Amino acid sequence: MPDGGKIPRSRVARTAKIGSLAAGQALRQAGTLATNVARSKEGRQAALERRHMEAAEQIVTALGTMKGAAMKVGQVLSFLDTGLVPPEHRDEFQRKLAALRDAAPTVTFKEMRKVIEGDLDDPLDEVFSEFNQEPIAAASIGQVYRARLAQDGREVAVKVQYPGVAAAVRADLQNLGIILRVIKRIAPGLDPKTIGEEIRNRIEEELDYELEAQNQRALSRLFRGHPFIVIPEVVTSLSRERVLVSEYVEGVGFEEIKDYPQEQRDRLGEIIFRFYFGCLYRHHQFSGDPHPGNSRFLSDGRVAFLDFGLFKRMPSAAVELECEVARAIIDGDTETIMRLGTDVGFFPDPEKFDPARVMEHFRAATAWYTSDAEVELTPELATQVLIDMSDPRSEYFGQLRHESAPPDHIFGRRMEVLTLAVIAQLRARGNFHRIAREWFYGDPPVTELGRQEAAFYAGAGH
Repeated sequence: MPDGGKIPRSRVARTAKIGSLAAGQALRQAGTLATNVARSKEGRQAALERRHMEAAEQIVTALGTMKGAAMKVGQVLSFLDTGLVPPEHRDEFQRKLAALRDAAPTVTFKEMRKVIEGDLDDPLDEVFSEFNQEPIAAASIGQVYRARLAQDGREVAVKVQYPGVAAAVRADLQNLGIILRVIKRIAPGLDPKTIGEEIRNRIEEELDYELEAQNQRALSRLFRGHPFIVIPEVVTSLSRERVLVSEYVEGVGFEEIKDYPQEQRDRLGEIIFRFYFGCLYRHHQFSGDPHPGNSRFLSDGRVAFLDFGLFKRMPSAAVELECEVARAIIDGDTETIMRLGTDVGFFPDPEKFDPARVMEHFRAATAWYTSDAEVELTPELATQVLIDMSDPRSEYFGQLRHESAPPDHIFGRRMEVLTLAVIAQLRARGNFHRIAREWFYGDPPVTELGRQEAAFYAGAGH
């Protein structure tokens, strides 16, 4: 990283870096299109695949030089096979994206200590009786440390924001339009303005750990005493803009879980599905960042969910619209799909859409939970769903490029497809449709976990 690991904050320098990438992308795209005129169909496909790989590599390289909003865009791709690259290059691309996800600024503990003591207004040794200087987790805007409170001896996780990262993120947010235009060259159906606005809103919130603490407290109250979902309690007195202290949970990481027996993976897959989808459809608020690093699997069979910086609250009307659309897909009600989509501007020019193809498209993107069948969720299935939702190679792309998704819908779909990607890494099996009917239709649960959860919500205070 340049300057001994310091985070580059200058928008001018960062704009130059991204701007040169965008210009190069445009020239290469034009060159590919011109050359394709003289190519066979197979030659055009091979050239397109090479262009996707080149563009993907350039985006990874550009994002890897930055530690702000652009980094968050890269993180969205890093644990999901995006379908942007041909299969023979996919492993290599995933390795590069994983490195991007795990990369962090080189910041000394001395610098991080200044942030902690500056925000808490007390020396570290007075607040904590023990403090491990080696971080237990690192992300794009901060690190997490393990410590023990001096006051009551509780073991805690201390999340600390990198010094200067907020300025870097805000510089990236100014450049976000350029970054999204680069990505649009791979996925022309993307609406940079709409998505950019949603990303800006969410990431601005993510910079404020006090707001994240509020999100975490809200979910912690909702799930307190839950039979299989744990949200660590926040130490409110030690929550600040750049420091967040919460209960430490001991658990197994995601990589180890992948080797568990099928039955256990199925159960964990259902828990992950119930948490992310259930938060949206039951509680109208949800974490927008489902990925493997945000889950810990406890020895008693419960799952702890972490990190609520990227968070979304949705109006009841928006959630009900989501449910209406889901029911229309399940019931094969094409007329309702078209009416609802037209009313909210999803189909800005309804005459350009074939209702039967719209239904096919919606079913392809949601079949894993709208079709009444036992399915195994795999990375290959997750890839195909994402392609069907947004990729130029989708057979539905002709109509996709005319759609205009509202911001709430975009964020909900992001959560949905990333949840699928996480469960798919477990290769979990189940009838996710039967679970989803609990929210869409108010059906009684058909699984043991569902019955446990129903009993929890039927209890006092729920």
